[in-house]
Amino acid sequence: MLLRRLFAGLFVLGFLAAVAIPALAQDKDKDKDKDKDKKDDKGVLLAWKFDKDKAFYQTMTTETKQTMKVMNNDVVQTQKQTFYFKWKPTKDESDKVTIEQEIIGVVMVIDIGGTKIQYDSTASQQANNPLGDFFKALVGSKFTVTLDKKNYTVTEMSGRDDFIKKLVGANPGMRQLLETILSDKALKEMAEPTFAVVPGKSVPVGETWKKETTLDMGPIGKYVNKYDYKYEKTTDKGLEQIAVTTTLDYQQPDEKVAQGGLPFKIKSAKLKSKNPTGTVLFDKTKGRVESSTMKLELSGELTIEIGGQTTTVTLSQNQESTTTTSDEDPTVKKKG
Repeated sequence: MLLRRLFAGLFVLGFLAAVAIPALAQDKDKDKDKDKDKKDDKGVLLAWKFDKDKAFYQTMTTETKQTMKVMNNDVVQTQKQTFYFKWKPTKDESDKVTIEQEIIGVVMVIDIGGTKIQYDSTASQQANNPLGDFFKALVGSKFTVTLDKKNYTVTEMSGRDDFIKKLVGANPGMRQLLETILSDKALKEMAEPTFAVVPGKSVPVGETWKKETTLDMGPIGKYVNKYDYKYEKTTDKGLEQIAVTTTLDYQQPDEKVAQGGLPFKIKSAKLKSKNPTGTVLFDKTKGRVESSTMKLELSGELTIEIGGQTTTVTLSQNQESTTTTSDEDPTVKKKG
């Protein structure tokens, strides 16, 4: 029973950290400001363009392989999560833009120690599994993002209350945890890294820029992400190639922080990221990311207290994320 609760809790942590609000996407404008797409003496303009009321779509897939050793037991967990998003800018002003995001599809394939759980919102028939209602609740969730166009920071984000209400309706036992980790600030911090992929100005080949975010998830701990970007070249297909290096610094929760609905308490943690690689292909004409690939390894130890007992968990995790953007709804083609 103890091991079951521990493995279930670790799955919840990894799953929520990955799916709460996957990275926000970008908008486009096919025709406006064509003269700004040309190279000048300062380089190439790498900036988003916004076209009011024109929707576009994004497919984000994350594959994770996680190996845990706890109480002399090895447990291998694999996850493949695909989210389909619809994006539509609803208001464009000189200094800010308002974008509506909707989760229009979710596909999950999860294997925990040989036990497989699958869900596909685009399938006509759904397999019965204990997390089906939770996954189903994600589909149709909407958020409204207000983005500062000067520095690509998220100044406002609405939709949190309705999102949590839907998830709690599917799994009432998670209310306390969801309320704790999905704060307004946390949702904004999850959104900003994607916008910072480009600097919003003209840059020459070799130019670099940085972005840092701090994601505080209460009893789960704090994630400090540092992104280093470098504009490398224009590809043969006319896309702008940007290299990305990500450094993840995990910080254990403060001792005074309550468990917040977790089945255990994290007492200490030493986790480090390594071997980060990433490539972004940016379409300067449309003003959006055409595709991206990110890879990162995470390893170390967690000391956890559960049921009055303290145990050490050795963790090794490999994660790869890919994102593609399209003009057509990818779920329609998938259903067909």
